Amino acid sequence: MLESTYQLNNSVQIPRLGFGTWLVDNQNVADAVQSAMEAGYRLIDTAQAYGNEAGIGQALKQTQLNRSELFIATKLAAEIKSYDQAQTAIDKSLTRLGLDYVDLMIIHSPQPWADFRNGEHYFEGNLEAWRALENAYQAGKIKAIGVSNFERVDLQNILDNGHVKPAVNQVLAHVSNTPFELIDFCQQNDILVEAYSPIAHGVVLANPTVQALAHKYQVEPAQLCLRYCLQLGLLPLPKSENPQHIQANTQLDFVINDSDLEQLKQMAPIKDYGAANQFPVYDKGI
Repeated sequence: MLESTYQLNNSVQIPRLGFGTWLVDNQNVADAVQSAMEAGYRLIDTAQAYGNEAGIGQALKQTQLNRSELFIATKLAAEIKSYDQAQTAIDKSLTRLGLDYVDLMIIHSPQPWADFRNGEHYFEGNLEAWRALENAYQAGKIKAIGVSNFERVDLQNILDNGHVKPAVNQVLAHVSNTPFELIDFCQQNDILVEAYSPIAHGVVLANPTVQALAHKYQVEPAQLCLRYCLQLGLLPLPKSENPQHIQANTQLDFVINDSDLEQLKQMAPIKDYGAANQFPVYDKGI
């Protein structure tokens, strides 16, 4: 699984499974990333907002892997909606990561987090941020560019007015909360959908249907959820600081049959993410 890839719309190859680092503290992230790389992960996903790019840079400095073997992705802070700010932030990410280039950089959200899904789409600001990403892409600082948390209307703004098509749209997607219409739109436009929180911040793991099907396939509930994403053509980004879980999340060489997959697709949406409700993406949903 870890050796297989998707081809992005600019022909760049991206691993089909990535390692997420959201909520991993900067002082702990180097160890988590080292465990992930030892388990075979080559796609490492971070963001300016995570505050751990420097720690990831330390892990990259210490690894024996060649730079060409790794796929490093980060995100432009959601609050940045001007060309100059975006240009500066791109260079700062490269400095913190200690890299000459990143493999993927995306706009973290169409709205600043304080204004997430409140009706304003920031079309002009997103185009300014996108223009900075495009120029960094043309300069070789970024190998592919994309977006995150973009709804169809936000994507259409970039498709209609940008010069480079987004390569990915990273969204909240998991068993019981899968934005099928948005996924279809992205796939029709050759935009890969990355799934963050593919195990629903852990909430879905106690679901009786998930547990029963995991037992049927003799896998862990988390593995079932990750395989679900893969069979929908998504790129899941599981996160863990536990080396055993990091390793287990790579063991996905089984196939969910069509009827069981349909059952998972029809599961009722999660209404309460518990403590995670404090984050806009869980509180407001897709």
